[in-house]
Amino acid sequence: MIPVAELDQIAEARLQDGKALLAAARYDGATYVCGYAVEVGLKARICRTLNWSGFPSTSGEFKSYRSFQTHELEVLLRLSGQEDRIKQQHFALWNAVAVWKVDSRYDVVGKIQKTDADMMINAAEHLLKAL
Repeated sequence: MIPVAELDQIAEARLQDGKALLAAARYDGATYVCGYAVEVGLKARICRTLNWSGFPSTSGEFKSYRSFQTHELEVLLRLSGQEDRIKQQHFALWNAVAVWKVDSRYDVVGKIQKTDADMMINAAEHLLKAL
């Protein structure tokens, strides 16, 4: 299990990594790690919602929780119990982040422009606070 406090630290660290990558004009990497930050933040929110001390991290721990073994932000948002609130109160921010896919790490370099990276970082930062 990954403790909830550690998940929060990881999410914040990845957000800071995204900002550093943005400052270095590494827009693809910046958007990728910010999407990952939101994924980790959602997993922390799931733990708080379900009163879990940590999130499963090994195949053995996931054995009874296969639906939680995902990188899909839409699925994680639903499992977090916060879907209605986030989509009603933070719709534009959610839409900016929801395009992220774990497989985007294989996208062609140079696909993301600065404005897209700025938007992703801003959305990720606000959503992590809202979660």
